[in-house]
Amino acid sequence: MIKEYKSLAVQYLTGTVHISNPLLPNPVTYDSPASEVMTDLRILQAAVISPSITMEIANTYMMQRGVRTLLVMNDDNSLAGIITATDILGEKPMRFIQERGIKHSEILVMDMMTPLNMLEAIPLEEVMHARVGNIVTSLRESGRLHALVIDDLTIGVPRICGIFSWTQIEKQLGTIIPQNNVARSFAEIESTLIAS
Repeated sequence: MIKEYKSLAVQYLTGTVHISNPLLPNPVTYDSPASEVMTDLRILQAAVISPSITMEIANTYMMQRGVRTLLVMNDDNSLAGIITATDILGEKPMRFIQERGIKHSEILVMDMMTPLNMLEAIPLEEVMHARVGNIVTSLRESGRLHALVIDDLTIGVPRICGIFSWTQIEKQLGTIIPQNNVARSFAEIESTLIAS
């Protein structure tokens, strides 16, 4: 049996009415819990794309979503890789066009993404005990601007449950973090690996 509920009071809208803006992320310090700068995919819907979509559509989708990273998903909803704005807007597409002799509009996400076998992730258990400074150091040492967080304990199947972003951390710290030799994208890391 359904319990009866009282309807709520309403008011008529008059005059000037504004719309609320999302709350700004909490300001943090290097000693704040790392979870405060993680995009938690258990709460927020991940920005995902298919590997067979064109790179141009992926770029448009990033702009619409206001993100710089997309998780690339297979048809079975498993992770295929990751693609960043730098992968799309950097040198990698030009090299690909020259090598393959194709048009820019023909490049697919799968052509530019960093595939699963080249990705690393930080275990969620590590994140739960880490500080923002640990994440900055980890990103700096790995030469990356993004880090994935993996949870393989909760449901017994590994799943990406979070993302750390260098620019998001800078926003929440309220300062520019010196990058040293941080690669600008997974493509730069891939180029370094191929060259060595």
